[in-house]
Amino acid sequence: MKNANDYFGCSNGSESFYKHQLSKIIYTDGVKDLVQTCKAYWLIDLVVSHQFAPKIKRESFQVWDLKRVQNDVFTILCTDGNHNKITSQEIPFSDFPYDLATIWLVDGCIMLPKEY
Repeated sequence: MKNANDYFGCSNGSESFYKHQLSKIIYTDGVKDLVQTCKAYWLIDLVVSHQFAPKIKRESFQVWDLKRVQNDVFTILCTDGNHNKITSQEIPFSDFPYDLATIWLVDGCIMLPKEY
């Protein structure tokens, strides 16, 4: 299985931060590189869209795991960092080129685990 995290976010921290156009959430250089290279800005939009649910928004540390189920079908699972499920969603079609990817939302900033 090809994990996107093996290829992106090779540096600690981020030199720049980018603001999501419809929210106050920001994201790092590593996330920008991942979504730009994979043509997956929808991944940021998906995480942001779930923040409208109070149960999800009140979690200051969120782990989002994108996983290929079969062919072009994916699931995304959000946990609290202690493997407690917050929410999940099926993605019936995506051309995301990797089998796995993990991003974190920490206090309003989306980042790759290596950037923490």
